[in-house]
Amino acid sequence: MAASIKGLEPFQSREYSCFFFSRFFAGLAMSMIDVAVGWLVYEMTGSAVALGLIGLAAFAPSILFLLIAGHVADSYDRRQVLMICYAISALASLGLFLAAMLQMETLPLIYGLVFLAGAARAFFSPASSALLPNLVSKEQLANAVALGSTATKTASVIGPAVGGFAYLFGAPFVFFCTTFLSATCVVLLYMLKRRPPAAGKSQLSWGYLTAGVKSIWSNSTLLGLVSLDLFAVLLGGATALLPMFAKDIFDAGPVGLGFLRSAPSVGAIGTAVLLARFPLNSRVGLRMFQAVGVFGLATIGFGLSSSILLALACLVVLGAADMVSVYVRTTLVQLETPDEMRGRVSAVNSLFIGASNELGQFYSGIVASLTGPVLAVVIGGSGAVAVTLAWMRLFPKLKDRDKLV
Repeated sequence: MAASIKGLEPFQSREYSCFFFSRFFAGLAMSMIDVAVGWLVYEMTGSAVALGLIGLAAFAPSILFLLIAGHVADSYDRRQVLMICYAISALASLGLFLAAMLQMETLPLIYGLVFLAGAARAFFSPASSALLPNLVSKEQLANAVALGSTATKTASVIGPAVGGFAYLFGAPFVFFCTTFLSATCVVLLYMLKRRPPAAGKSQLSWGYLTAGVKSIWSNSTLLGLVSLDLFAVLLGGATALLPMFAKDIFDAGPVGLGFLRSAPSVGAIGTAVLLARFPLNSRVGLRMFQAVGVFGLATIGFGLSSSILLALACLVVLGAADMVSVYVRTTLVQLETPDEMRGRVSAVNSLFIGASNELGQFYSGIVASLTGPVLAVVIGGSGAVAVTLAWMRLFPKLKDRDKLV
């Protein structure tokens, strides 16, 4: 059986298998939407700022619903929360499908539907992260994290490429496919057992809502983990500018954009498979910092690339380095947090991840409008390297962390 192969033990659980494939289909839908919306908006406007605003629209719900999303994940059945989130994502995709089909696509409508999908993601992230440790044993958690990342990263490889090719048949076809994928996720989550909160519903109070923030602030390991990702990826995020590179620099069209978006996940998948098979057993803190430094250097290399092949190679390295950071960070955040607080801590962590990704897209769009895409990416990559060096000095305990468990 495949589950008996070293590194695949979590698949012995039917529930984990359903969870795994729901993450895969959700990631596939998200990646396809990113390609389609990015290309559609850039075709409509030709504006780097308009591209950056996509990221802002997707990130804003993470701020608005930060505290309540964590409360929901800790106070309600996490399975049901995820089902509702996937249903809302399906509605957002359906809205994009109808707008494109009826040729009613306008920037406010597109941003509004991206905001709706972002709202679903704001509740999805903490509930998903908090649910995972309930599906596998503590000894299998690191493997489950690596395999789960493989699911999302595999979807991130296939999704942009499929989205780019599907866009050749028109934007409505892409959004129809993503609606179906999100609906499939609802069905998969329905197959999991109900999981009421461990401590029952807690009384809602300001202290309860902010417990996740206080927990991270008081734990130097957690604070270093989430803040490193925030600043390094925010500065080094080049994905928002990929439509500009694909169209204006490499003249590669939507198919080329799909390959560029897929490239980081190619590196991430290979690394995730290796980590599931051969987990990091020593000097995990230092390895994480080294990986983030390589992420910054690869970002600089991408910005300076003179051909799409070189750009793809840099993005593969970037994705591989980022996967090491994700593996260490996600595992440590879960292990350092009690189950009854995982939702609220995961909500804060998701905010930092969202800030680094979606808000990073907005930042990149603004900088690119002032300096051009190449210089914007190079500046961002240099900033990621600088943050890595600074955080190694600010969080020596994290740098010296030897074991995950």
